Amino acid sequence: MLINYKNVNISHYDDEMVLRGVDFKVNAGEFIYIIGKVGSGKSSLLRTIYGELDIDSAYTANVLGRDMTNIKRSEIQGLRRELGIVFQDFKLLGDRNVRRNLEFVLKATGWKDSFDIDKRITEVMKAVGMTGYEERMPHELSGGEQQRIAIARALLNSPKLILADEPTGNLDPETAESIVGLFRDIAATGTAVVVTTHNMLLLERFPGIVYHCEEGKLNLEK
Repeated sequence: MLINYKNVNISHYDDEMVLRGVDFKVNAGEFIYIIGKVGSGKSSLLRTIYGELDIDSAYTANVLGRDMTNIKRSEIQGLRRELGIVFQDFKLLGDRNVRRNLEFVLKATGWKDSFDIDKRITEVMKAVGMTGYEERMPHELSGGEQQRIAIARALLNSPKLILADEPTGNLDPETAESIVGLFRDIAATGTAVVVTTHNMLLLERFPGIVYHCEEGKLNLEK
């Protein structure tokens, strides 16, 4: 089990309780949606998983073998190296091309050999259907293309788990479908994918396990 949350309580930074009694689990290769209105706690839940937001209390809060109730700040970087994180606004570095964006992440996570770096960049670019775009600057790419590069970046260190926070929020419907289809393909390879969204049409087109954030609770949809 990659994530095992039992009776987890989560508050915003201002101590306002946002989710109470959360039970949430993720296994390898699962494709999971977290749905709910804006402000319902979807992003806060994800932030606890990658260590940006502390958990108030829990019976169990385990992420990739780490106890998130007492994880040390010095351990969070190691956790994030085993995760891939994709955001709504892409977060690409605008002052460098696609290759340099990906190279930056690899070097920051300990890769040193130039041959290995180039090989891995080639692999992830192929995986997201963006071969040939390595020398493009972010501003030269469409929103969907930028999000594919962001997904390539998330795949660099072969994560066991990808967290995608409203990854289609800035995209047109057709492009959104292509991005979620890509996530489904990634899950089929054994990497678990957790996607937050309020786009119900995507759930119909690409079924998965669905959790619903509503009125301070996280419920598994049957």
